[in-house]
Amino acid sequence: MEIIEALKKCMENSKKRNFAQTWDLIINLRGIDFSKPENRFSGNIILPHGKGKKTKVCVITDSKVSEAKKLNIGVITKDELKKITKPEIKKIAQQYDYFLGETTLMAQIGKTLGPVLGPKGKMPRPFPPTANLEGMIKSGENTFSLNVKNPVIQGAVGNEGMKNEHIEENINAIISFVVEKLPKGRQQINNIVVKLTMGKAIKVRV
Repeated sequence: MEIIEALKKCMENSKKRNFAQTWDLIINLRGIDFSKPENRFSGNIILPHGKGKKTKVCVITDSKVSEAKKLNIGVITKDELKKITKPEIKKIAQQYDYFLGETTLMAQIGKTLGPVLGPKGKMPRPFPPTANLEGMIKSGENTFSLNVKNPVIQGAVGNEGMKNEHIEENINAIISFVVEKLPKGRQQINNIVVKLTMGKAIKVRV
């Protein structure tokens, strides 16, 4: 089934909810030994049409604390990073969709937050002290981040208030990125599935 057909089928089979459901994309891979580091990959894909909703961003910074707070986003300071506990890290991993980390703190971020954020594909995107923080946040809101260490890639690609054609273009951008990263390309994609948050999963033609 083509992507547009699958999206329409999902909507036909989904009950009307009192909130805008998220479109989820699931890509199942095959024939890859992820125990070998060279077969793992990660990346940040800018979705052509964004996700149709406000993304919750958290910035880990030393020099841009006041600037970040003015932008009304989550902030973790250098001192807070040193004291943060594992339960607190797990909580913020659930609370925020996307993270930015100042380059001067990335070593500490990797050591402290990496074990929790890494497996969730939420490792902070580094930025230099001279970066345009507001611009990076806007870019992050339209970003699909992945950190592939197992055969399943899953994430939000938009919401049901968006046009099907825009969701399709977002999905194609992700598929193209993944195909380029796979050693044998498209033949290592087992299947692709789309679904609404509370709806039935529908397979898409690979």
